[in-house]
Amino acid sequence: MTRSDITIAPFNGHHPRIHSSAFIAPGCRIIGNVEIGPDASIWYNCVVRADVNRVIIGARTNVQDGSVIHCDSPKPHNPNGHPTIIGDDVLIGHMAMVHGCVLEDRAFVGLGAIVMDGSVIESDGMLAAGAQLTGKRIGARQLWMGRPAKYARDLDDATVAANQAGVAGYVRNARAHAEALGLTA
Repeated sequence: MTRSDITIAPFNGHHPRIHSSAFIAPGCRIIGNVEIGPDASIWYNCVVRADVNRVIIGARTNVQDGSVIHCDSPKPHNPNGHPTIIGDDVLIGHMAMVHGCVLEDRAFVGLGAIVMDGSVIESDGMLAAGAQLTGKRIGARQLWMGRPAKYARDLDDATVAANQAGVAGYVRNARAHAEALGLTA
């Protein structure tokens, strides 16, 4: 499907699979072997490109404005490459770059952060705004900061709860945007 303001395109025999309740904002480009779950939201001017591997985006996950999600191709030393697997209830901030990594359920990627090939952010783990994670693992409920990212501290219950409230807020906001844009049935 192509509208003048959204591109959802097959590539190499793979068609994006987008749940009917997901919100895809104008300006998005979604290409190839992409799966987007229920109530997920892909905000204005994002690119989700799965041309050399697959990208999975879970339920209620939001990918905020201007972010890029890609994957890594198979190579002789890594025959499976690095798909990008994003769990449920994940927050990905504006202008983030997410490439060939795993974001477990309830992970958080801050504004302008970069998550590179082979990296993992465990459940309730958080990569701070502007940070860069390259091939490392952020543990559950840990905050990492900097370029390169390093462990900063454990997250308290209030921060974890605030992040989850943010997920719920984005689901509501996506529905409001879809209605305002006439994208609902």
